[in-house]
Amino acid sequence: MARKIRVLVAKPGLDGHDRGARVVAAALRDAGMEVIYTGLHQTPEMIVQAAVQEDVDVVGVSILSGAHMTLFPRIKQLLEESGMRDVLITGGGIIPEEDIEKLRKMGIGRLFTPGAPTQEFIDYIREAVEKKDACCNRE
Repeated sequence: MARKIRVLVAKPGLDGHDRGARVVAAALRDAGMEVIYTGLHQTPEMIVQAAVQEDVDVVGVSILSGAHMTLFPRIKQLLEESGMRDVLITGGGIIPEEDIEKLRKMGIGRLFTPGAPTQEFIDYIREAVEKKDACCNRE
């Protein structure tokens, strides 16, 4: 049996709207993943500290505040500094297409916008983690 994928769902910044993050967390849990939800108003430092403590495979970030060009790169930098270079950083929110492309070029994984079917991000996470495990014999 394959190991459970560990996903940290994070809601950084001052945005208090977490309905989408909760829907995502529930969908991932229902798909058999182990989900850690950090709650509202997290700093990048708090998110990375939780990711390290929980030894996650994926950090999923929900951003509706418009701060995605600051928050995603900062989380990536802190993860790398913590030795967690192989953690998939993905997420979603209200992010313009041109910013999605810029973030992708910085090494951020696929980003989902409002209305994306839950099965799309479930499949994306599964495939990305399976590919990483196969490459690195992590299972």
